[in-house]
Amino acid sequence: MNILLFEQHELDRSNTNRLVLTDHRARHIHTVLMSKPGDTLRIGKVNGKMGQGKIISMDDHSVELEVQLSPVNCPAPPLPEVELILALPRPIMLQRIVKQATVMGVRRFHLIRSAKVEKSFFQTPVLQPDKIKELLLEGLTQAVDTRLPEVLIHHRFKPFVQDTVPTLIGDGLLAHPGVTASLPDIWLHREQKEQNILQENLQEQERKILLAVGPEGGWNDFEVENFLEQGFSAFSLGNRILHVDTAVVALLAQLQLLRAIQP
Repeated sequence: MNILLFEQHELDRSNTNRLVLTDHRARHIHTVLMSKPGDTLRIGKVNGKMGQGKIISMDDHSVELEVQLSPVNCPAPPLPEVELILALPRPIMLQRIVKQATVMGVRRFHLIRSAKVEKSFFQTPVLQPDKIKELLLEGLTQAVDTRLPEVLIHHRFKPFVQDTVPTLIGDGLLAHPGVTASLPDIWLHREQKEQNILQENLQEQERKILLAVGPEGGWNDFEVENFLEQGFSAFSLGNRILHVDTAVVALLAQLQLLRAIQP
């Protein structure tokens, strides 16, 4: 736990500088951090500011902290302007992806239906709001961030790609096995094109990305065609077929590197 996150409603109503924890966070402070009264911890309010929490008292079941948030929002890690469009994977894999992609800064998830997605996947308890929020918070706690990503679920592919995608802002990148181009090829090609058109604007704002990742067998021809019609550029990660959770992390890492080395 690299930052202790709390929500506004958890603060003491009579004293909004007091926070009492009795759940896994209190156990973590006891057993992992091995803190004691007087120690301070890095804390943050979900979708709010960061600051410090001073331990006022603690017993075997609870921890009471004095909350001191910074008057000016403490800087969080730079948030990549990435929206992840993901063909809904198996529940156990979905949990790993949501958490790890949150750690890496994805700001919005679109979980969609594709031809190779089993309908039963949409019935998993993992998609319940409370479980999704738990995974997102785990990712934020690891990354030292407070900004909760948005998760949207789309049960039908065609309405999503034809009606929703046109409303989204960003360069469309479509991961698909068998394509010759790599992500760096596509990135550099688009970057050169955009610099010729909007060089000044690109220097002032970060490039927004819509990253579409399909099932392990890839998208079908109809799905690829629809994404290409919406202006997406297709690329692959090479000859090896990766598990989706591995592919997502690898792609987000590549995007971070490409941003870092862009002129």
